[in-house]
Amino acid sequence: MNQNYAVAREIYQEKGVDTEAVLQKLQEIPVSIHCWQIDDLSGFEKSDSKLSGGIAAIGNAPGKPRSQEEYMEHLNLALSLIPGKNKLALHAIYLNSNRRFVDRDAIEPAHFRGWVDYAKARGIGLDFNPTYFSHRLADDNFTLANADESIRGFWIEHGKRCRKIGAYFGESLGIPCITNHWIPDGYKDTTVDKLSPRLRLIDSLDQIFSQPLDPQYNKDSLESKLFGLGLESYTVGSHEFYSNYCAIRNNSMVCLDMGHFHPTELVSSKLSSYLAFGREVMLHISRPVRWDSDHVVTLDDELKEVLAEIKRNDSFNMIHIGSDYFDASINRIAATVLGARNIKKALLCALLEPTAALKAYEETKNLTRRLIGLEEAKSLPFGLVWNEFCRRNNMPADNWIASIPTID
Repeated sequence: MNQNYAVAREIYQEKGVDTEAVLQKLQEIPVSIHCWQIDDLSGFEKSDSKLSGGIAAIGNAPGKPRSQEEYMEHLNLALSLIPGKNKLALHAIYLNSNRRFVDRDAIEPAHFRGWVDYAKARGIGLDFNPTYFSHRLADDNFTLANADESIRGFWIEHGKRCRKIGAYFGESLGIPCITNHWIPDGYKDTTVDKLSPRLRLIDSLDQIFSQPLDPQYNKDSLESKLFGLGLESYTVGSHEFYSNYCAIRNNSMVCLDMGHFHPTELVSSKLSSYLAFGREVMLHISRPVRWDSDHVVTLDDELKEVLAEIKRNDSFNMIHIGSDYFDASINRIAATVLGARNIKKALLCALLEPTAALKAYEETKNLTRRLIGLEEAKSLPFGLVWNEFCRRNNMPADNWIASIPTID
């Protein structure tokens, strides 16, 4: 392996790329690994609620954790196979409540103290997500835009408490927590009044964000969506809505989920528009197959292009990278590891790109050399550098699936 890496290092050096600097940079860039692939977003909340709000975990593969303890074992194994620097993204329903039911408008930092201890022991940060779905008060798919003021008030209180939990994470760990808000609100069929729900959503968000929090501890993001199951015709929290709210009304960041747009829209083409105005972005990396289906992330062209855009603009401090998918048709631990590793591989491909040379061709209008350079970069031996990265993290580069036992 060392000999192979030495060869790769020489090849990249001829292209003006220092693989040692790349490996150091790759080690430092955090990826926020979502916790919900492990158990189909079931969580630890003791309630009878099932997935709702257009969310579905498809499949019935064996091995879903049967207890909170088993869940933690599976999570530990998954994290032990993902090299580099990571964070862990939690949903509010993953609270530690001593097996007692605590409703969403009553959660407190104390219910997540165990997660802070867990993160400290592993030297990782935590991100957070309010859970505005899978609840009796979300059965009509309206939460923060609900016309019923008592229901809307319940979810506003949930949002406020989640921000305080995010700040608790950031202050306790010394790593900013990104608290990401996504709601399912919308209608299945033709909608007559599209404005009133959005005005209610503005008011709800204004109330949730009314208490300023130190951004070194908590940063808020708002996640848009094109549509969801049972919400095909109208989504209150659209991309345009949140882009305007974040820029005009509130200094939050937009969360771009790669599955939440029209099939012909590319998230990679949107990033520079936010960077041009100095806006931070939260990325939820997923793989849509014809719609927002949350397939396990593969090393496809759009994933590589998204990460290349971040690298080309040197904006790793402005664009935050996280995973978001769940597939119940395959081994859940393996799915967590595979998707996260593919994100890291896309990061490596981006960092290994001879960007300086390509930009020089572009600036001198040598578009032929630019295209040739882009194409030749695709066949450079990034896999040998990846193997070295895994070796330095004391993790298997391949056949890591052997570390995951068959689960009955």
